[in-house]
Amino acid sequence: MKAIMGLEVHVHLLTESKLFCSCPADYENKEPNANTCPICLGFPGSKPKLNKKVIDDAIMVAEALNCKIAKEMFFSRKTYFYPDMAKNFQITQYEIPIAQKGYLEVLDKKIRIRRVHIEEDPAKLVHVGGSITSAQYVLVDYNRSGIPMVEIVTEPDFTDTKEDREFLTKLTSILEHLEVFDASREGSMRVDANVSLEGGKRVEIKNISGFANVEKALNYEIVRQKNLVQMGMEIKRETRHFDADTKTTVTLRKKETEEDYGYIFEPDLTKIEIGRVWIDSLIKQMPELPDQRIERFVKKYKIAERDAKIIVYVDKVLADFFEGCVKLYNGPQE
Repeated sequence: MKAIMGLEVHVHLLTESKLFCSCPADYENKEPNANTCPICLGFPGSKPKLNKKVIDDAIMVAEALNCKIAKEMFFSRKTYFYPDMAKNFQITQYEIPIAQKGYLEVLDKKIRIRRVHIEEDPAKLVHVGGSITSAQYVLVDYNRSGIPMVEIVTEPDFTDTKEDREFLTKLTSILEHLEVFDASREGSMRVDANVSLEGGKRVEIKNISGFANVEKALNYEIVRQKNLVQMGMEIKRETRHFDADTKTTVTLRKKETEEDYGYIFEPDLTKIEIGRVWIDSLIKQMPELPDQRIERFVKKYKIAERDAKIIVYVDKVLADFFEGCVKLYNGPQE
């Protein structure tokens, strides 16, 4: 039974302020609910103001992922009722995302990118006295509410969990080289993984942190679904949670459909035209990307391609350190 997988990767962008207000976007080690205002708390009558740098960063991400960038875009309201979203809807993109139809080459395989879109992050839920399924009570910190994100959605092109991990490693390296992302920040990248057996119903594993955990969650879920099939039991379309301690997935809720979210056009934000001049000006500012850097390392420093990939993909800081050392001591192969 062949497993089919797709990823939805939520990435915090490095900006000084939030997506739709001027509140600081640096939420780490801050007093809970300190970086908030009527806009990111969703008070009646408050109006969002769009952060242009978020669009700039999203365009560069889309370009690095070989996507087709939209000529115009707009925002929509995704309605759901949950404590992490005070106004009971999330401002996101649905009908027309900022970019579509890209790809990223991983392990000699082209993983298609379905869409890249911009959205605001919900608040952070703090589960006290247990996990998401066993906590005694839950606290809400709205410092993270309104942090700008790009969501990168792949097609279901993964058939081996090693491909998923390699994809996330390479994607992280691209985002770090673009200097739009900081992997060291808590909650800066979260993954929703979709998995099904060929011909079967799709199961979503929500909010996985860490590449190793994504691989473990998918491996467990594939085994779980195969066991259900062998026992003649039904695989339900649902959303599940990965417990990193037990290395298992548990049911959270029945999987919603797109219709359940009741998407409507966001009336407080206008359509935005994205001209070729705007895109070209950002392309000129884009730094050397990981694959280009690896190729240069091999040619310039005469090191093995495998070594170059390790240096570049592991961490941009390591690659910068390597180049700094070579300037001081010209013996890269040593």
